[in-house]
Amino acid sequence: MFSIPSVKRILDELTLDSIEQEFFKKNLPLKVKKLQEKSKKATVEVWFFDEHRVGLKPIIRKVWSPTGERPKAIVQHRYEWLYVYGFVEPKTGKTLWYLIPRVNNKWLSLVYEAFAEDVGLNKDKIIFLVEDNAGWHRSQKLKIPNGIIVEFLPAYSPELQPAERLWTLVDEPLVNEYFETIEEIEDILAIRCCLLQNMTEEIKNLTNYHWLKYS
Repeated sequence: MFSIPSVKRILDELTLDSIEQEFFKKNLPLKVKKLQEKSKKATVEVWFFDEHRVGLKPIIRKVWSPTGERPKAIVQHRYEWLYVYGFVEPKTGKTLWYLIPRVNNKWLSLVYEAFAEDVGLNKDKIIFLVEDNAGWHRSQKLKIPNGIIVEFLPAYSPELQPAERLWTLVDEPLVNEYFETIEEIEDILAIRCCLLQNMTEEIKNLTNYHWLKYS
């Protein structure tokens, strides 16, 4: 049972989180506009980035079964993981994907480098990249390419992260399936991510939140 002071503290924290979230939503278009005005000769693209963990532990969703019978399935109990690093531009539905074995500042630096090349970063293009506050995202050891401006979401705000909505699409071919090795999952996800790169209209509809009012 919560005491009155602890309930008040929780309510205060929830209120503070809500205020910070509303401030972020209102301030983001202003930051993008300011960056565009400062860099008149360059195009500013706004991308969102997140990571997603998949592995040999199965992804379970509901299935149909005869009345009175529980569905049975083979499962893998080994804890072996693969990480999907996903980038999305909500205004266009464009995505870029990287399958990586770890989450740390070393791997993130390499992903930033690959992303910069794949997105066509140059003196005429600036990337405003929004991501969460994970420790390795804020590491001083990170190597962020020139031309990528990182903006952090408020703490505890996954609902403000459009990239969060990508993961159900990524998981689709893995749901309720058994895999013997992590390499099998990697092969399937490589194909899946290539498919998702062509689903720009669906992803735009899924990730272009109404408060993303920058042009």
